Amino acid sequence: MDLDDSKLAAIAGQFGTPAYVFDERALRQRVAFLQENLPARAVLCFAVKANPFAIPLISPVVHRFEVCSPGELNICRAVGVVPEEIVLSGVYKDEATLRPLVESGAPIHRYTVESAGQFQLLYKLAKEFGRKLPLLLRVTTGTQFGMDEAVVRDIIARYGADEAVDICGLQVFSGTQKTTARRTRKELAAADALIAQLREDYGFEAREFEFGPGLPVEYFDEYDEAGERALLAEVSELLEGMAFQGPLTLEIGRSLVASCGTYLTSVVDAKTNKGERYAIVDGGKHQMVYYGGGLVMRQPPCRQLGLEGADEATLEQALPWNLCGSLCTTNDFLAKEVPAVDLAVGDVIAFDRTGAYCMTEGISLFLSRDLPKVVYAKADGTCKLVREGIPTDPLNTPQL
Repeated sequence: MDLDDSKLAAIAGQFGTPAYVFDERALRQRVAFLQENLPARAVLCFAVKANPFAIPLISPVVHRFEVCSPGELNICRAVGVVPEEIVLSGVYKDEATLRPLVESGAPIHRYTVESAGQFQLLYKLAKEFGRKLPLLLRVTTGTQFGMDEAVVRDIIARYGADEAVDICGLQVFSGTQKTTARRTRKELAAADALIAQLREDYGFEAREFEFGPGLPVEYFDEYDEAGERALLAEVSELLEGMAFQGPLTLEIGRSLVASCGTYLTSVVDAKTNKGERYAIVDGGKHQMVYYGGGLVMRQPPCRQLGLEGADEATLEQALPWNLCGSLCTTNDFLAKEVPAVDLAVGDVIAFDRTGAYCMTEGISLFLSRDLPKVVYAKADGTCKLVREGIPTDPLNTPQL
């Protein structure tokens, strides 16, 4: 479905605003693009935290889902993700979550291990219920995530051949928005060296490597497809050049889903203060998070709907407007000096590239305003409301 401005305006008219619209066709095209430009041996693991609403749309075209909390696990269950497709990750894994999974024998694809303490918890449950758990040991890159190589080596030395657990291999993920392959080169070289050391010192053969490439998304400038293809080619060359040539999983979130989302918000007031034009919209920055807090410092890709096909004379009448949200704080600025023609109450503003994190990272409980609606724009041309606007005031009301 090609979501041109007229179709976005129709969605706003049918379902109301504020709303997130997720385009199934755009999502499928994005997955296909990445698969085309990444190594053929790599399978894609979608990081659910980037957009849990994308799970049903992306499920047919990715292989795994990385889950980092009990809530994300519940979401996956509710929308039909089978345990065999789940990589259960996260820095905090509690026994209350793990125990029923292990006891039930749910065939989770992999459990990641973030610390010696996590390993001991998983090992204890594996022994208690006689389940051989498939594990990936996460290696730190110098953050709070994962384990030092010395801890990884100790686990392999003591448990690499233990019948209670199946240590499948290693996981490495250092962060996102890597605009060059410099860090990737260092991380893959370090992983290769560690895999070789584990083989030499303990006879341990890693059978799987999961890597988070941290592919970047350009939020503010024009999309450069040639530049992205060049970066992906460099990353692919590094992956293909690894000494480790076993099964490879690439964990990706932002880069998979950012381009499939559009945020729609309507003007509810328009005025001029001290010579500056201000439009107040029914959404706000609590519902739309762009990477790095650069929302106002740089111009996000946004526009006034209804101008599609307008002649040059009409477009020349555009005047700059400051777009502000419905929160009572001077920080609720969405964009400055956006060109608009005869902007008035009821006009709809569309923000592109909002398919990743916007719906979950914002300060959504601030001022107790409703959460936005969520709409699927299906590949067959239909649209479906998959979440109504949800009041948040009950969450902020004391239970006396």
